[in-house]
Amino acid sequence: MQLNKDNYGVTDSSCQAAGGLAGLTTLVEDFYDNMDRIPGAQKIRKMHGKDLEPVRKKLVYFLSGWLGGPRLYSETYGGISIPQAHQRFRIGGDERDAWLFCTKLAIDNQPYTDSFKEYLLAQLRIPAERVKQVYSHEG
Repeated sequence: MQLNKDNYGVTDSSCQAAGGLAGLTTLVEDFYDNMDRIPGAQKIRKMHGKDLEPVRKKLVYFLSGWLGGPRLYSETYGGISIPQAHQRFRIGGDERDAWLFCTKLAIDNQPYTDSFKEYLLAQLRIPAERVKQVYSHEG
């Protein structure tokens, strides 16, 4: 992660700015709630099972370590490659954009500072772009 004037990306500053595990849990709950209620996100919602609890937990754990906090994902599940973990899904620009829209709404709903909201969304655009795949248009 890149540094900025608020020192996000240094040690656990980003995880702390997100409210630690409690704040990340709220963020992830809002994110998946958005995915459930926004019509344009139905395609990406269908990529998940009916029970969202396991993926919610995995995302909270991933974000914790990714933001410099406890590395709960790797301690619990082992290493992860974001593109490989998502390659079984058909993720193009529309799906990426729906994911980012749900993410932005979730971030906007948090009591974060404006600078952290901007920083976090910018950082999350990176893995969102990395999982996007190119598909040829047939027909």
